Amino acid sequence: MSSDLFETLDSAGFGANVCEVASQGDCRVLRLEDKTGEGFMTMYRVFDGVYLMYNDFHLQSCISQYQNAETVLCIDHCREGRIEHENALHEHYYMEAGNIRIDKRVHHEGKVVLPLSHYHGITIGFVSGAAEQSLKRELPFLPCNLKALSEKFCPQSKELLIRENEQLGWVFAQLYHAPQSVKLDYFRVKIAELLLLLSSLDVHKQADQHQYFPTRQTEKIKQIHSLITTSLDRTFTIEQLSEKFDMPCATLRKVFRAVYGAPIYQYIKGYKMKAAASMLISHSGLNISGIAQRLGYDNASKFSAAFRDVMGETPQNYRNRQEEI
Repeated sequence: MSSDLFETLDSAGFGANVCEVASQGDCRVLRLEDKTGEGFMTMYRVFDGVYLMYNDFHLQSCISQYQNAETVLCIDHCREGRIEHENALHEHYYMEAGNIRIDKRVHHEGKVVLPLSHYHGITIGFVSGAAEQSLKRELPFLPCNLKALSEKFCPQSKELLIRENEQLGWVFAQLYHAPQSVKLDYFRVKIAELLLLLSSLDVHKQADQHQYFPTRQTEKIKQIHSLITTSLDRTFTIEQLSEKFDMPCATLRKVFRAVYGAPIYQYIKGYKMKAAASMLISHSGLNISGIAQRLGYDNASKFSAAFRDVMGETPQNYRNRQEEI
């Protein structure tokens, strides 16, 4: 198989913050580096003009410098984590576990934020011309028109988000466990299956018209997040945060859920209990009541109940089990 696909992508440009760290045959590994962490993209050439890429990022944010390589269609699946992307049009979109995003990569440059500091998923890309020709040659039985699919899902070059689809989700779930001995052939079969499913999909029933939030709102939410995660000994109500940051309660709840993937009270509770788990190990001389107070609980029983709800066991049992390891 020719190297035209990789050359095409390289000539378009991934950006100065991305470099190749390994390459063998139809596989290459790219590394994205940022001061907040790094990410790895393991890319496979499946057909001429068609690639599948595993994305594994552990960072807080980065700048996407990707230049469009005449992409007809690009499909992203989020397996774990969350991603916020401010594209070249200064629009924000959010993806979370189970979401599928379809776009043409026309406005992909921009700031990328990982609210949970990690993201894992798959990207499948089809490059104009080469992909269409190779699919007709390699999969003549497939009644699929890439340009028609592109216009179906991405009119006016807008991206589209599918919150959840059982059939599509199952195809991606299998791709995360592709048999090593027949990996490329397995990719080909699954991409054919994916394209067939997309061809028959009713966009209006399955797709979520993505909701964008103004930058001023998302920035306020990040300030709220910073406050509550650096003041674990305090308890804030929605009303207090609403007044402090001049944001209506309903809007605060809605945008926080969009950015961080959980209702604000649920998120705070989970964050505090994970901090408590760390304290139980690192502060062996501190009793349960002391840890509870450090996390804003004036009642050790309420703290223990919250810990058990999040971690599945009492604080004391958690500490004892960790000490035995």
